Formats: sequence, C-alpha cells, structure tokens
Amino acid sequence: MKKLENKTALITGGAGSIGKATAALFIEEGAKVLLVDLDKEALKKTTDELGNKNVSWCAADVTNTEDVIRYANEAKNALGSIDIFFNNAGIEGVVKPVTEYPEDVFDKVMAVNVKGVWLGNKYIVPLMANGGSIIMSSSVAGLSGTPNVSAYVASKHAIIGLMRNLTYEVAERKIRVNTINPSPVDSRMMRSLEDGFAPGQGKEAKKGFEQTIPLGRYAKPEEIAKAVLFLASDDSQFITGTTQVIDGGMST
Repeated sequence: MKKLENKTALITGGAGSIGKATAALFIEEGAKVLLVDLDKEALKKTTDELGNKNVSWCAADVTNTEDVIRYANEAKNALGSIDIFFNNAGIEGVVKPVTEYPEDVFDKVMAVNVKGVWLGNKYIVPLMANGGSIIMSSSVAGLSGTPNVSAYVASKHAIIGLMRNLTYEVAERKIRVNTINPSPVDSRMMRSLEDGFAPGQGKEAKKGFEQTIPLGRYAKPEEIAKAVLFLASDDSQFITGTTQVIDGGMST
C-alpha cells in the first residue's frame, strides 16, 4: 500500500525545488496535493511538469491574510479536510552584515518566513484532520549562527519556536508538528546565497560550503522530500515537536 493512500496535502512554496520534489513524491505515494506559491506562472509550469490529475494550485501571497484565507478556502474546496500541511514557503534575503543589512529586506524575510508560516498555521489548523501532520521548513541556520544572513537566521530560529508552541496546541487532536532543518540544498536559493557570499565566484563559495559538510556535498531536493514524506506518513506517528536535521553531518 502506498504511504499516503487517500491522504490530502497542502504545500506552500510549491513551485520551489523542495516543494516540487515533495509534491512529486506525495503524488507517487497516493496523495492529492494542492500547491501554493506567489508566482502564478511558476505554479502552472510546476503543475504541468508534474502531469497528474491529483495536483492543483493556488497563487497566493503567504504574508497577506486575505490571500491566506483564500488559499485555505481553495484547499477546503479541493481537498476537503487536510491530512498534511507542508508549511514550506521561504526566502533567503541578502548577504550583508547587520550594520549594513537593509531594513526593508529584513522586514520582507521576516514577513515571508515567520508571519507567512504563522498565518498558514492559523488558518489551516482548523481544516486539519485529526491525526494529521504539519511540517515547517526551518534550516541548519535555525540551529546555530551564520554571519551576514541575520534575517534568514533569525527567521529560521523563529520557525522552531512556532513549531514547539503549536506542538502543544494541537496535541489533543493527535496532530504532529515538526520542522525539517536541511543543510544547503542544490537549488536556486543556494545559487543566490553563494553569489552573495562571494560575488562573481559562486562556484568557489559552493566548494567552501561543501567542505563544511562531512558527506562532502549539498543535499538534493529529492532527499529533503523523502524526509518530509516520513514526517507526513504514518511511519512517524509518535514523532512530534522535533527538529529533523537533514544535513550530511554539517551540524555535527
């Protein structure tokens, strides 16, 4: 039997590399999926590439309450009750020391990465099926400090706080709540950060990051998706309130 047979799943950041890889795996394992992202064209492209009748999409700004209510209503209409909420949307910001970090960029990162996650929880939890699973995307940057990315680091620490709080609030309904905390993933976001840390020398920056990972490479989006699948499935029935680190040993 497939791991997510007859399950429903909502994925924010659905047009990104991890969102798309997770959607593909969820569909393969029997779930019906709704993708949410800001970029309508990227959502259309992602849905077309997934090529399955069990995936649909809704373009929405996760920082905007009206948009979040709208995607919650779309999810209710498309999926009924929600078994799995992968609260995954996030942005990286820029690479600057605190003294030079633009305030507007800081505000935007916190809005997407923290308020967007909080709003998602606020409006999706009432639609969740008892015994469901909520997975929020944090990072190894949520477990320790990294210079020159203050907004990103702060936001990813905050997500762990949101997870720990919500764990208690939904436990009576047997809903599990966990974060995933990946190391660098081979994706557009890391290309942006590599160039930020070493302008014009992104490949060298990547080599430097890889040297901090005992397994010697970045994670693949599909590897992160497998961890999300585990947390979404009944294989993790007694796992809640945890930070699931997927980092090739980086945080060791």
